[in-house]
Order: sequence, then structure tokens, then C-alpha cells
Amino acid sequence: MNYWLMKSEPDEVSVDDALAAPDATVPWTGVRNYQARNFMRDRMQVGDGVLFYHSSCAEPGIVGIARVVSACRADPTQFDTKSPYFDAASTKDAPRWLLVDVQVVKKTRTLGLPELRATPGLEDLLVLRKGNRLSITPVEPRHWRLILALLDQQPT
Repeated sequence: MNYWLMKSEPDEVSVDDALAAPDATVPWTGVRNYQARNFMRDRMQVGDGVLFYHSSCAEPGIVGIARVVSACRADPTQFDTKSPYFDAASTKDAPRWLLVDVQVVKKTRTLGLPELRATPGLEDLLVLRKGNRLSITPVEPRHWRLILALLDQQPT
């Protein structure tokens, strides 16, 4: 099993939006970075754990625990001319962009960047690296366990 931190802007898809969706499941559309796409394509598997992270908001941080619930497939937004994620160079025969479905298991308190940075053992968590702007990053099992322990210490 692998673990991931997946960023979403809450104005696009929040943890509450995901929880309100059928089966608390949302397609993870709009990934437009090749390295993040390759993580989905080459390494993500059904059942992998996900830290649902709100970005580009007043209080960025982990806001939920989720899991990958589908295999990787073409992101339909790349073919939709009305979508901000439209990609004229992508074709249905050779799609450039992919998605997986993510199911929220539990909404948590916000575990923000200051707390993540101050927690011993998380110093090398990828989301904390200066200049890291990837929307999907792998999470080491030791980081996953530590973050879950931090979240369980507080009421949700």
C-alpha cells in the first residue's frame, strides 16, 4: 500500500464537497503536472491512503483522510472546451491527463502547515519542502502513521 498527499483548492473541491458526493467519492480532475500525473499512472493503486489537503486558502492543511477507489483513467476535463482544464493537444486516442477517484473516509480537524513544520519526525515530509508545488506527493509510511496519530489526539 502507498500513501499520498493530494491537494485541492476548497473553492474547486473541498472535503465537504467530497463528503456530499455519492459514496463520498470524487474524481480527482485537473491535474496538469506530468510528475503528479505519473504518480497516478505508475504508482497509485486502489486502496492507497490519501491525506486530503486544502491549498490556496486562508488555512492550508490536511483536512481529511481518504483512499484511492479507482484505477487511473483519462480525465474528461481535458476534452471539454468549456473547462479551465481543456488541453487542445490531448486526444481521446492519446489522452495526456489522467485521474483517479478518491473517497473521503473521515473529515478531520485542519492540520496546518505550522503544526506540520513543528512536529518532530515530519521535517522531510515532501509538502514541507521549500518550492514544492506538486498537487500530489507520496507520503512515507512513517509520516502517514505520525500524521494519523496527530489527528487522533484532537477531536474531529
